[in-house]
Amino acid sequence: MTDPQPVTLRDLRKPDDFAEVAALLSAADPDWPLTAEMMATWDEAHDPALYRRERVAEQGGRIVGVSHVGHDDFAFEDWRYFGRLVVHPDARRRGVGTALYDDAFAALRERGAQDLRTMLSDQDEDAPGRAFLAARGYVRTWDRYESRLHTADADLGAFDDLMAAVAADGVELRPVADLAGDPERNRRLWELDWRLFQDVPMGQTLTRRSFESWVKQELDDPTFSHELSFVALRPDVNDPETGPYVGYSTLMSNPAGFFVIGMTGVRREDRGRGVAKALKVAAMRALAAAGGGEIRTFNDPPNKAMLGMNRALGFRRGPTRSRYELHLDPVTGEHRPVPVPAEMA
Repeated sequence: MTDPQPVTLRDLRKPDDFAEVAALLSAADPDWPLTAEMMATWDEAHDPALYRRERVAEQGGRIVGVSHVGHDDFAFEDWRYFGRLVVHPDARRRGVGTALYDDAFAALRERGAQDLRTMLSDQDEDAPGRAFLAARGYVRTWDRYESRLHTADADLGAFDDLMAAVAADGVELRPVADLAGDPERNRRLWELDWRLFQDVPMGQTLTRRSFESWVKQELDDPTFSHELSFVALRPDVNDPETGPYVGYSTLMSNPAGFFVIGMTGVRREDRGRGVAKALKVAAMRALAAAGGGEIRTFNDPPNKAMLGMNRALGFRRGPTRSRYELHLDPVTGEHRPVPVPAEMA
């Protein structure tokens, strides 16, 4: 029997490696495929002020694993890092994951990391990953529920009364594309996005991205649909930060043909009036008119109002994705206990 070929690690080469790495990631998670173009876009949108380290594992002349670790721009602390490690399904149980993990872990510990985080689903294909994390002391600390709906299965005419009531209340629902003539559109959406995200129960303290980073990562992302993302306006409102914008809902496309809701929210003053639900219906109707498709969304368990709204719209629960954490002592590098919310214990 011949010995297996050695595993070698090196830095990710951009953009040369993007196509091969995208194919690897898609093979490992076929439900959420990626393309080289998507990787290039996200790389360009990365905030250069934040640390990141991207490595690949090669075996037999092909990339068989990839690791990406760096600061979390959604919940930034200099000592907190978020990472992802993926090994091609046909290259597992050969030490590839261990080599990549040890390489990344050593680099982060040298930087004084105190909090390491990652995400995995509850699906069978992620069972090896969950066991890998458990063996290294990671603890599941938070869940995110995925829900799905296909416009072909939705009775979109059932919401006529809702849409009429929202319009009668003085709210206009307009696609983001229709607001391109507003010179303040991007900044108003940035302000509204930050205001709304602070009310999303995500189990962590969020940090604000710069205006430039937000526009690159959101509105300028090629997957962002300006025609299927909607803004709720009250023409008689002139908020100093958001103007007449009181809510919005976004849709992003995936190369596999489905769409993903990035954010749906309404300012506090306009909640309880059906505006958020109407925003989603407007997007669903626009998508149906454009040919239809599947929509996916994520919600946190404490966000019972949004979970109930999605059920009423016809969304059905799919996989759960969970956050796993490892805490380290800043001096010794030894593991520290990870506080777990009561509902997760």
